[in-house]
Amino acid sequence: MRLVFAGTPPFAAAALAALADAGHEIACVLTQPDRPSGRGMRLTASAVKALALQRGLPVAQPPTLRDTAAQADLARLAPDAMVVAAYGLLLPPAVLAIPRLGCLNIHASLLPRWRGAAPVQRALLAGDAETGISIMQMDAGLDTGPVWSHRALSIGARETAGGLLERLTGLGAAMIVERLATDGGPAAPVPQPDDGVTYAHKIEKRDAAIDFAQPALSIDRQVRAFDPVPGAFCESGGQLLKIWRAVPENRTCPEGTRPGTLVALDAEGFSVACGTGSLRVLEVQRAGGRRQPASAYAQAAGLAEGGMLGAGAAVLSPVQNAAAPAPGQPR
Repeated sequence: MRLVFAGTPPFAAAALAALADAGHEIACVLTQPDRPSGRGMRLTASAVKALALQRGLPVAQPPTLRDTAAQADLARLAPDAMVVAAYGLLLPPAVLAIPRLGCLNIHASLLPRWRGAAPVQRALLAGDAETGISIMQMDAGLDTGPVWSHRALSIGARETAGGLLERLTGLGAAMIVERLATDGGPAAPVPQPDDGVTYAHKIEKRDAAIDFAQPALSIDRQVRAFDPVPGAFCESGGQLLKIWRAVPENRTCPEGTRPGTLVALDAEGFSVACGTGSLRVLEVQRAGGRRQPASAYAQAAGLAEGGMLGAGAAVLSPVQNAAAPAPGQPR
């Protein structure tokens, strides 16, 4: 088929590569404008743009698709279909109507569960047992279109967002190739049910601030959901401390122990009292440093039983907030 592809992060780049390898003609690749990234905040191309340039595919980076000139450019391409994966821009009705076969979206959830921008993180935060990929025929709503196919994946007990997204990336790439190659599949996509709709709101930096008054099980999910971006964090000694690896414990803390209190330290890490149970912290990263074993950090920082870790939101300066990378997630 003659396709227009729209996507931005590695999740989308894998699908673009699979479609090109399957022999489809990629008439144009749409991706987000280059963004500042890294410590030097240098303009950096998206994963999709980098792949497109490597393969000699034409690239366009319009800041919006509501512009009539951008819409006219797409119409002149006369695509059979448009494939969208974590693009990051809304497609207005005028764009949805351009391809002969409409627009297909590769969405990283089992719709209608987790419509929206951050389905992978929200599934982990909620403690879902499974998630998956849905191939959806796009309409004017937010991930409300009928579904051509879906496939489930079990979520591992210790899985992080990074690991889960890697598995979903390969599955999404395979499924979109299958959909465009299928002649004997369903005659029409299946409308989503009204029951079971949930929304995966965009992840904000403040969502990653740890509140030790929450149950240890919830904080464990938070740590895994925000690995690798943006990283769950708390305050330690007036500085931001990211927690990268932890496990919940059923430890019974003495009555009156405040959440955030260090209740045990040993050669492997340290334990923090939570609203329910405690959290065993195994790997951390202090501001400006590298990831390290929690035990090494505890020794260097002089942590001791009875000390406190805090929520951490107050230690973020306005400059740090502004410079924090925006997590681009599959949608």
